[in-house]
Amino acid sequence: IDLFSRNRTTLLKHIRHWPANWGLLTDGSAARPRITENSVEVFSHVYPRDDMTNVTDKILSKVGCQLHNRPHHPLWLIKERIKDHFYRSYIGRTGNPLFSVHDNLSPVVTVEQNFDSLLIPPEHPSRKKGDNYYLNRTHMLRAHTSAHQKELVRSGLDRFLLAGDVYRRDEIDSNHYPVFHQMEGVRLFSNHELFARVENGEELSLFESGGRRTPQKQETHTLEAVKLVEFDLKQALTRLMRHLFGEDLEIRWVDCYFPFTHPSFEMEVRFQGDWLEVLGCGVMEQELVCSAGAGNKMGWAFGLGLERLAMVLFGIPDIRLFWSEDERFLKQFRLSDIYQPVIFQPLSKYPPLFNDISFWLPAEGYTENDFYDLVRSIGGDLVEKVTLVDEFTHPKTKRVSHCYRVTYRHMERTLTQEEVRIIHGAIEQAAEKELGAQGRY
Repeated sequence: IDLFSRNRTTLLKHIRHWPANWGLLTDGSAARPRITENSVEVFSHVYPRDDMTNVTDKILSKVGCQLHNRPHHPLWLIKERIKDHFYRSYIGRTGNPLFSVHDNLSPVVTVEQNFDSLLIPPEHPSRKKGDNYYLNRTHMLRAHTSAHQKELVRSGLDRFLLAGDVYRRDEIDSNHYPVFHQMEGVRLFSNHELFARVENGEELSLFESGGRRTPQKQETHTLEAVKLVEFDLKQALTRLMRHLFGEDLEIRWVDCYFPFTHPSFEMEVRFQGDWLEVLGCGVMEQELVCSAGAGNKMGWAFGLGLERLAMVLFGIPDIRLFWSEDERFLKQFRLSDIYQPVIFQPLSKYPPLFNDISFWLPAEGYTENDFYDLVRSIGGDLVEKVTLVDEFTHPKTKRVSHCYRVTYRHMERTLTQEEVRIIHGAIEQAAEKELGAQGRY
């Protein structure tokens, strides 16, 4: 963790209040995460398995890799460029950066941290077992870096950046991977900080009683406070994106919904003729701020995906490349300066191999993410894409059949049909044994 200015004092003062599981990652000397018959072991902690446990060995093998902290990795480059921008843009009276940066927090969080602390309702679809990696009913691999937001605010911080690996079960293609990396920022304002430069600002207030929630504001906030926070947020993010993409960047804002901010926005930038969504943000829900012990302040928060920015800025076409150990890929990003221009030069593109798999779905409990996870566990990064190409319902029995096309392509050499057939056969067997499917092959 980089700690600067008054944030150093406040964080160290409150560090004794951090939850026991909210530790920093080790230097790699701890035993690798593993799954046993009765438990999941991660960073020397043992989590008993139960009916929610669905994390796989393949996913656990990624825990602790921290690509965003590997010097000269493309994700590290994006993180460092963002960090450098905030360090230069927000400087205290003593010359130290005002934003602290936290990029080494354990990805194992409680379900309460991941969902409840962010006001995500108990029945919200984002909590589904099919979309997340659970260690058990109480612990999981974080689905977003916002899982740490409440603890950081409670520790006394009012300006911080947070970066880390996050985990979600998802489809398989060149833009999706079950492990990716996010970076987010939070800034809180006291009444004095927000209105200090406003004429007669001492007469204005962050809060009002008896207010009502509208599309423009929360019930507890005054409209003038929300507009100032919103202006500061959009100005900060506009400057950040023009820092990354160039001063001529065209930007637009789209109203949206998040459970933990209101009003909420998505930023889109015009890049090579297309509008691209690059981040989500908004005015933090006051209930969240109050629950973290900072009820006399209000603030903004944003979150972005490092892979998405790196793929756009560096021209990286496939998300699997970020996990490559191929020297031809890695050496392209060993720059003498983090701002040195770089555009990815494609490795030789080896030919794909296509294999189909058809099966009758089990009577109940099947989700497509179950199949995608199974394919990832067996085929790993040799699988470039999985596409549902046909769906059939038997007219008499009403049983449903799916046919998927699995695209295999090695990033560093040509695959043979013989070796792919072995992997594909293992997927067919596992689909029957683990998912309860009935093969049609």
